[in-house]
Amino acid sequence: MSFLIVLAALCFLMLVAYRGYSVILFAPVAALGAVLLTDPQLVAPMFTGLFMDKMVGFLKLYFPVFLLGALFGKLIELSGFSKAIVQATIRVVGAQRAMLSIVLVCALLTYGGVSLFVVVFAVYPFAAELFRQGDIPKRLIPGTIALGAFTFTMDALPGTPQIQNIIPTTFFGTTTWAAPVLGTLGGVFILITGLAWLDWRRRVAARNGEGYGDAATLTNEPAAFTGGKLAHPLLAVLPLLVVGVANKLLTLWIPLHYGDSTSFMPAVIGNPAPVVQDTSKLVAIWAVEGALLAGIACVLLLAWRPVKAGFSEGSKSAIGGALLAGMNTASEYGFGAVIAALPGFLVVAQALGSIPNPLVNEAVTVTALAGITGSASGGMSIALAAMADTFIANAHAAGIPMDVLHRVAAMASGGMDTLPHNGAVITLLAVTGLTHRQAYKDIFAITCIKTLAVFVVIGLYYAFGLV
Repeated sequence: MSFLIVLAALCFLMLVAYRGYSVILFAPVAALGAVLLTDPQLVAPMFTGLFMDKMVGFLKLYFPVFLLGALFGKLIELSGFSKAIVQATIRVVGAQRAMLSIVLVCALLTYGGVSLFVVVFAVYPFAAELFRQGDIPKRLIPGTIALGAFTFTMDALPGTPQIQNIIPTTFFGTTTWAAPVLGTLGGVFILITGLAWLDWRRRVAARNGEGYGDAATLTNEPAAFTGGKLAHPLLAVLPLLVVGVANKLLTLWIPLHYGDSTSFMPAVIGNPAPVVQDTSKLVAIWAVEGALLAGIACVLLLAWRPVKAGFSEGSKSAIGGALLAGMNTASEYGFGAVIAALPGFLVVAQALGSIPNPLVNEAVTVTALAGITGSASGGMSIALAAMADTFIANAHAAGIPMDVLHRVAAMASGGMDTLPHNGAVITLLAVTGLTHRQAYKDIFAITCIKTLAVFVVIGLYYAFGLV
């Protein structure tokens, strides 16, 4: 019964998300409904002590990233830089390769360490302009961005600095470069298969006479550039390079400057306790925030005149988008925490542990828990915290290197995590102004390709012993 309650809560949330209802409203309804059916007296304590605690904790850490990312994307749009880069891209690769261009831009930013959420905000103006000029349906933008940002550069390619590739290192004693051959082959499989799917979808739409869409009915469209002459493409791409380089440099510099922790006194009156910050857990966030500030300053310095005209309304729009995206994702985070605390979740974890093959067991367990919680990092953290010792013991018995365990866990976390209730998916759709009904089909196809890639990698390891 406890398992059915968890399953019902998950299905309910996916259904309302797909039908376009607000996850901010229905994530707590789904989570607390499951608590009500499990133990009614825990509804209020779990709402305050777990759901709200996790939701607010997420916003405390990540809302500045959402806000700065949204503002950076809006300034890229207002400055005309997005249009300049798009026109240059069309001249170089052709309008028919718009999807490849967007995937590569997303991949470069993600592999460079830029947060997945920031990539969504930063790349959307480029994608909208490129798809409009190529007359490609706007509904294919989310799937294209998802392929570039949420898949092979997130957890497959060796060395990627995304959190999904970092978490396994603490459990298996590996590095982010674990299983480089398997990871690269898996990444190539995802890229080629994903592009083939998207190009097929584009060609079908073209045969049916479907273009970008009617501007009068589309929402959250980037504003048209009215600043006169466009900037040179190399100048236009400079803010993106600044974000990537600054993120890398700050990631290296912050630990050297602050050490393992830093503290300060929150008041000068009385005897307040010092506020201690664990630098090691905040480096990535501080680095991204600093990099985005540098990118914003770069845009303002290079294109003050065109930005100034639309800054007032544009910044309001960016703030509204950041609030919506941040609250959507935070609500999902709270939902996942509550579901993970219910007895039914334990039933799921124990059932998954009965799969005999060590790598298949790990892959199915991690991707299933990531799907249930709606979070790649959250699902993998729960799975490895509960079962890493079992995975390691089974791997040792079968002679499987820890590097292979690392790569399979990382790639599996980014498989079924992008179900309709996933925070990144909801953010992506909110930023692009589309609904699940319009655009989720292609995101789900990319999700299936990504999940299949994990088993392709497992097959390559068993067939050829590749690591």
